[in-house]
Amino acid sequence: MSQLRTVQVLGGGSADSSAHVSSLAAGLVARGVHVTVCAPADLDRAYDFSGTGARFVPVPRRSDPAAVAALRGACVGADVVHAHGLHAGVRAGLALGGRRTPLVLTWHTRAYAEGARGQVLHLLERRAARAAAVVLGTSSDLVDRARRRGARDVRLSPVATPLSRIPAAVRDGGKVRAELGVLDRPLLVSIGSLVPHRGYDVLLDAARMWRQLDPVPLLVIAGEGRGRGALQRRIRDEELPVRLIGSRDDVAELLDAADLALLPSRWEARSVVAQQALRLGAPLVATAVGGVPELVGDAAELVPYGNAEAMARVVVRLLEDPAAREHMAGAGRAQAVSWPTEDDTIAQVLSVYDELVQPLAVGRGW
Repeated sequence: MSQLRTVQVLGGGSADSSAHVSSLAAGLVARGVHVTVCAPADLDRAYDFSGTGARFVPVPRRSDPAAVAALRGACVGADVVHAHGLHAGVRAGLALGGRRTPLVLTWHTRAYAEGARGQVLHLLERRAARAAAVVLGTSSDLVDRARRRGARDVRLSPVATPLSRIPAAVRDGGKVRAELGVLDRPLLVSIGSLVPHRGYDVLLDAARMWRQLDPVPLLVIAGEGRGRGALQRRIRDEELPVRLIGSRDDVAELLDAADLALLPSRWEARSVVAQQALRLGAPLVATAVGGVPELVGDAAELVPYGNAEAMARVVVRLLEDPAAREHMAGAGRAQAVSWPTEDDTIAQVLSVYDELVQPLAVGRGW
């Protein structure tokens, strides 16, 4: 059989899906696959798809006829087209039109919308799921969601986070704590964009409850987003022991220095922050949502989303129990060993490609 040719399609490209495509492209190229990556030009600058050995074709985020035509041209001669994300799936389906080229969709995350926007989102999910020959869901609830949207073949694919995003070693945590001014008080760290679904409003409610401790823990939130102004006003008006420190490139150092890592999100698939925390031995308190329970197992404390009292109660208990935090650190590192590797992820994807391409190869007399 001739060299397998695949096209990887990104739409907007979240950090997780973009990093996954970069890792996947490098692994496929190393295994003799011809890879083309179609994505907005700024993503190539950020994730260096070209540097993986793949051919890069800039395709804008728009779904207008010109963008779809550019994607259609890039897919000519492909054996498999692999879209990452719902918008990418819909656009790839439009680009393929009536071609027999199989489409694989990796469903990395989910969005929230209400009213008319919610109806549009439902239709988008349905269209993307039905266009694909195979849907790979990164968590069990996404697998179930794809089935409800009419996908023909859905499989669990717990995508491995590239180890390059999870450093094996970090600088001295004491220096980080000194820079933050928390040498003599507990440090709580939460990381993520400042948008409503991250649950920071609930986390501030919890902070109001644990400020009675002595010494008072400091909650540091690293990230930026449209919700910064409202959060900062609450912190100021309610005199909460919380600091917003903006986007950081030393996330691993922050987690390594933390007494506790907090993940209050409304939904997560295979949270990179949770993976970083457990690999580094940072005790994690997270919401029991999406793919988090199957990711962390018994290695983290889970609380219901939106329950500030439950979050505060667990934080206080763990701050008062160093032995429990030490046990969680070891359990987290052990749990991380059980996660699929990048090689595992690439092997699964390749097996799906082979399964889809073999019937076509027979039909074409390869």
